[in-house]
Amino acid sequence: MVGSAAEDERRTRLILFRTHTAVFLTALVAILSIVTGIVNISSTTLSGPLAVYVPELAARTAGFTGTMTGFLMLVSVYGLRRGYRSAWYLSAVLLPVTGLQGLVQSSLLSLPLVVASVLATPAVLLNRRFFDRTVDLTMAQLASLAAIVSVQVYGTVGTYALREEFNQVNTVLDAFYFTLVTASTVGYGDLTATSQFGRLFSMSVLLAGVASFGVALGTLLGPLIEARLATALGNMSDKQLELLENHYVVTGYGELTEPILESLDGNNAVVIVRDPEDTKQLREHGHEVFTADPSDEEPLRRVHIERARALIVATNDDAQDAMAVLTARELNPELRIVAAATDRENISKLRRAGADIVLSPAVLGGQLLVESALGNDNPERVIDRILDIGSGGRSS
Repeated sequence: MVGSAAEDERRTRLILFRTHTAVFLTALVAILSIVTGIVNISSTTLSGPLAVYVPELAARTAGFTGTMTGFLMLVSVYGLRRGYRSAWYLSAVLLPVTGLQGLVQSSLLSLPLVVASVLATPAVLLNRRFFDRTVDLTMAQLASLAAIVSVQVYGTVGTYALREEFNQVNTVLDAFYFTLVTASTVGYGDLTATSQFGRLFSMSVLLAGVASFGVALGTLLGPLIEARLATALGNMSDKQLELLENHYVVTGYGELTEPILESLDGNNAVVIVRDPEDTKQLREHGHEVFTADPSDEEPLRRVHIERARALIVATNDDAQDAMAVLTARELNPELRIVAAATDRENISKLRRAGADIVLSPAVLGGQLLVESALGNDNPERVIDRILDIGSGGRSS
């Protein structure tokens, strides 16, 4: 057992070393690509070993595209750190491109970029299996991305087809440039429509572009902002709530809440509390929390009570617990519900509300103390008897 644990630890450290190396080298290539590209854009002389074979325009173009590639690689670095497979694919494509761009730039400054690209490429390719997370995009996010691409294609094809209606639009690149600056509302004014029909087409590109960019910002950045705000406020995001399944729901905050959550450590559990201060305290201890009234239907629906494994009700307010039990039972008749009664006389009330098991910590503690004082060293029998009473005589 000890040898197996040591072997597992060694394997884990090796995996971490390999993945961290791949991420580090990719980040280094991204930074070198940006820096080298910016320097070579403004450079007027070629000084590398391939200088005599590379036209100056090609070298400067490679500098510009190298800078853009570097920024794209920073995105892939972020994805690699989170283990996304899509980021691995992006890195696998861009790393050879950065190496080629470094060669074309034909500058002594680009040599480190070429070397780093050569080192990073096998480091990324050989660790493919460690980057296996998938990016879960909603239909709205996919539609917004498709809308942006569609607008760009529509504008480029249309502008090129109507190039006679525009001044200085002669190539597909000109049409792409005009569409990009129009849809993004930059509008430099260097390419303009020369006819009424051209202006109408430009207006359609502008309106479609603004709408698609606005929708994309809302659908793509909205969940990220929501997640940040939810974390800052100590609440769960919609994405986290959607992933809840076969989980435990604990309602309210009382003396037993922390011990219950500690016992559930390692299990999927979420707590519903009303007081933001309780939320903050639970979040500081690493628990998942949803701030709302646990006796209302909406919070229970939000934490997907219909997919929950069990509901645990254990606050210091039996009336609130009874309402939470009653609401949860209506939403999920098959749910297993366990409740703790602060007052002994409320055990039957909680059971009538729909709880499968109702325990009174005070009664349980008192019975155990009495049995111990009487010399009974087998407390399991007492617990079994109390559980039978708490379930109303039903088998649990």
